[in-house]
Amino acid sequence: MMNSKKLLACEVELDKAEERADVGETKIAELEEELRVVANNLKSLEVAEEKYQPKRKSQYKEQIKTLTAKLKQAEARAEFASKSVQKLMTEVDRLEDELVSEQEKYKAITEELEQTFAE
Repeated sequence: MMNSKKLLACEVELDKAEERADVGETKIAELEEELRVVANNLKSLEVAEEKYQPKRKSQYKEQIKTLTAKLKQAEARAEFASKSVQKLMTEVDRLEDELVSEQEKYKAITEELEQTFAE
C-alpha cells in the first residue's frame, strides 16, 4: 500500500512535471518565433539602411554642391555690389565738388551783379 501511494504520488508529480514541461516547450516555441520575427525585422532594417545610406550620402553631396554654387554666386554679387558702391561714392564725391564749385561761381556772379546794379 505504501508503494502504491508512492507510485501514485510519483505519477502525480510526473503529470505536473510533464504539464510544466509542456508549458515550458510552448513558451520556448513562442520565444523562438518572436526571435525569428525580430531577426527578420533586423535584417529588413539592415537592408533598408544599406539602400538608404548611399542615397542620403549622395543627396548630401548634391546639396553641398548646390549650396557651394549658390555661395559662389552670392560672393560674386557681393563683390560686384561693393565695386558699384565704390564707383557711386566716387561719383557722389565728384558731384559734391562740382556743386560746391558751381555754388561759388553763382555767389561770385551774384556779387558782381549786385555791384553792377549798385553803381
